[in-house]
Amino acid sequence: MATYTLHLAHLYGDLLNTYGDVGNILALQYYAKKMDTELTVDVISMEESFNPDDFDIAFFGGGQDYEQMIVSRDIPNKKNGIEQFISENKPMLAICGGYQLLGHYYIGADGEKIPGIGVLDHYTLSQNNNRFIGNITIKNEDTGETYHGFENHNGRTFLGTDEKALGTVISGHGNNGDDHTEGAIYKEVFCSYFHGPILTRNGELAKRMLLKALKNKYPDADLTKQTNLQIQPTF
Repeated sequence: MATYTLHLAHLYGDLLNTYGDVGNILALQYYAKKMDTELTVDVISMEESFNPDDFDIAFFGGGQDYEQMIVSRDIPNKKNGIEQFISENKPMLAICGGYQLLGHYYIGADGEKIPGIGVLDHYTLSQNNNRFIGNITIKNEDTGETYHGFENHNGRTFLGTDEKALGTVISGHGNNGDDHTEGAIYKEVFCSYFHGPILTRNGELAKRMLLKALKNKYPDADLTKQTNLQIQPTF
């Protein structure tokens, strides 16, 4: 039996799961086990309330335009809970559509402006007859870590003044193809366009999220073993 337990909210996991992004949860469970932690998961979907007090960590994946439109109509009902979750410095990973919906708005492929919930200060425009597709490598300037992944998105996202990029683009397109940023970080929220999924190739990010969740839930615990866990790079 594991010494620690963490509870993960998979936001709209029955609707937003393109390109195998659910693999991020499998990666978190894999690393959690190595950190003597049991990670349990509940899907929070349409017409269900999100109580931030029930969860230690969250994942918000991406989907096609149709599914994202459906989610955009429901997610305002969860805004207060998500906002509280973020304000309490609980870790969340948001990929592609989830990333876009946390911002102010995004423009769909048909030109329609779809509102987000504005808990993060970014917005997303659309491209005409173009997508950013291919392998991508970025470097996080604060940690010095290099992240490898695969991007496939029509959106061009522009960060707000209180957001930092997840990394600077070494190769690939990133958020918008212009400013050499990829993804966003705000408090303990990590956003990215990396599909594939990101955490299976970049275990240090999974470790960082799990450590933060453990420190939040068990502030007096000795987490030396978890902190010293060595992650083998896979790329």
